[in-house]
This record gives sequence, structure tokens and C-alpha cells, in this order.
Amino acid sequence: MDFTFTEEQQAAAEAARGVFAGVAPDAVPSPALTRGAVADDFDRALWARLASSDLLSLLLDEEYGGAGLDAIALCLVLREASKVLARTPLLESSAAAAALQAYGGPELKSSLLARAGRGEIVLTVAANGRTGHDPAELAVTARQNDTAGATGATGTGDEHGAGGTGEPGAGEWVLDGVQTVVPWAYDADFVVVPARTGDDRSVLAVVAREHEGVVLAEQISTTGERLGELRLESARIADRDVITADGAWEWLRALLTTGTCAQALGLGERVLAMTGEYAGKREQFGHPIATFQAVAVQAADRYIDLRAMEVTLWQAAWRIASGAPGALPASGDVAVAKIWASEGVRRVVQTAQHLHGGFGADVDYPLHRYHAWAKHLELSLGPAAAHEEALGDLLAAHPLG
Repeated sequence: MDFTFTEEQQAAAEAARGVFAGVAPDAVPSPALTRGAVADDFDRALWARLASSDLLSLLLDEEYGGAGLDAIALCLVLREASKVLARTPLLESSAAAAALQAYGGPELKSSLLARAGRGEIVLTVAANGRTGHDPAELAVTARQNDTAGATGATGTGDEHGAGGTGEPGAGEWVLDGVQTVVPWAYDADFVVVPARTGDDRSVLAVVAREHEGVVLAEQISTTGERLGELRLESARIADRDVITADGAWEWLRALLTTGTCAQALGLGERVLAMTGEYAGKREQFGHPIATFQAVAVQAADRYIDLRAMEVTLWQAAWRIASGAPGALPASGDVAVAKIWASEGVRRVVQTAQHLHGGFGADVDYPLHRYHAWAKHLELSLGPAAAHEEALGDLLAAHPLG
């Protein structure tokens, strides 16, 4: 395997650096440093700049106005985004659009993909289940109903699927259940919801936020951002807005998880850089603390964490992008990336807080925001022990050698 980035992937990362340079968290003012709960909206101005730079359509094919790139390119951009705590649904909307393109029907794709790539609509994904600890696809039930005159997925009057009234005799699905901590739930136009059918299959339903039978309850994350508990109460979704292809949810979940690992890597890299800058200037006993062996060893350990996070991230992203076969399913590489990302990002910010001393808790200094975002990412990824157990199960089912 060759992890050398292509010219197109490098160009995407370079474009991202240009866009995010204007929203660096140490700039004043910065939306990432807003005190208290940031519940009004995401950074729409930044979203518009991402759209104009074609960074919202990276994974889309040319027919939808995209660049036709892969998971590696998206992770490169997400890595840059997290360095500045960019407050946009870049991961969720991009991953959802990529899944619709890979597994959705023609009508669904023509209705949503080009608009999503231009930033005109926002997609998100309900991926945390009922409690945040159980499989998301088990939190919602989906049963097919062939009632005539089925309604579409939104009721907003869009005649091209995912928003229009179904033709007489069209099939529909009925969804019931609860998904917790849905990111950007109050800001997205559509939520991609995994659900389980009576014959134990996973499907993906594209549900409009204001669709009949959809109820949102506000939740606030550790970052101060507004999340939503999504309740589906006999929500009727047109058949064309439900993806039944095998493997669709597993592929989307892997992409979301790998993207979260990329965010953890970018955040950790920026935090370690901040720590190095501070340790090089802060003096004790007439010398910068960076010259003390105890400080240097801790920083070196965190650098090793970041390099392990990086190599496991690219391994997982490469497997998703290439679909290359291996001794283990791609979920094995994703599990390894999660193990390092969830543990590594926690260790990096804890060391940073320790080496910054009381200065790290000063709300006028950005480190406390990075700490909050790191905790959110750690909780999103889940405990390393659970991923190690899942990896053990995979190894038992697919013995090497």
C-alpha cells in the first residue's frame, strides 16, 4: 500500500488551510471562543466559503458538481478544520452525501446531491442510537407499508423526492424510535436515520427535520454546541427516500468514525503545537520549561501518540477509499484507529493542561475550548476497551495466517 497523498488530495488540504486560516481560534474575535452554549447556528459564513472553495463536494462525482475524491481527501480537510475548531457540519453533511451517492436511488441523488455540494442544504446523520452506547440501527424500527397515496419525506413541496408528495400507489415506510445527540439537528435540512426492519436488515431513511412525526428535544454537548434528541413517531417516509442496499449503513458509519478520528488528530496536533510554543516561552528558575527533561519526555510521548493516531487513521481511510480486501474487514482498521484516537486525544489535552498550569484554564486562552472539543470527540468515539473487544472478536472470526 502507498499512503503518499495524490496531487488532488494535497490540493484539497491546501485549499482547506486557506479557508480556515481566517478562523484561527487564537484570532479575536473567533466564533469558536464564544462563551457559554453556542446554540444559535453553525458558522454560516465559513460554510459559504467552504462551498465556494468546492470543499463541500469533495466526495461527489462530477455530474453533481463534485471533485470525485475519496475518504482520504475528506479526512485531510477535516484535519485542518479541527485545528481551528471549525463550527460546521462538514463531516456529517459530506459523509451523508457520499452515502447517498454510493447507495441511493437516482431520484434521491438528483434531488439532494448537487444542492448539498453547493451548500444550499445541510445533511446530518443520527449515529448514536437511543443512549449513545447502543447500535444506532437498533434504536429505530422501520416497517414497509404499501398504502396508496404515501407522503414524501418532508412535506416541503419538493417534487424531486426527499421532500415531495408521493404518487398515488407509491410505497412508504413507517419509522418509530429515538436517536440521541444528533449533531446539528436543529440546523440541518435532512437527517439520515439508520433503522432496523422486521427481517433484521439495516436501512437508511432520509428524513426532513420538519417532517410530520419528527420531534426534536434540545441537548447541549460538552463543546457548548446544540445537539438534538430525534424522536420518530410513526413518521411516514416515501419509499424513494429509504436506502435498502446491503452495507450502506456500515459504510456510512465507518466513514463517520474515520472522519472523527481525523478531527481528533488535527485537534491534537494543534494542542501539542500550542504546548510547545508555551513551554518555549514560560521560564522557571531562569530557563524555559521546555528545556526540563520531565517536560520534554511528556511532550515526546504525546508526539508518539499523534503519530500512531495518524498512521492508523490513514490505514482506515485508505481501506474505505480503496475497498481493498484484507485479512480483516475494514471495520478492523477502523477499530484500531478509534482505539488510538479516543485514548490519544485525551492524553494530549491532559498533558497540555498540565504543562500550561493554571494558564490552561484561563477562558481568555483557547486551550480550554480545545479541551472541551477533545472530550466531545473522545465520548463520540467511545472507550478504547470496547473497540479492543470488538477487534478481538474480529480476529477470532478471521484468524490471521
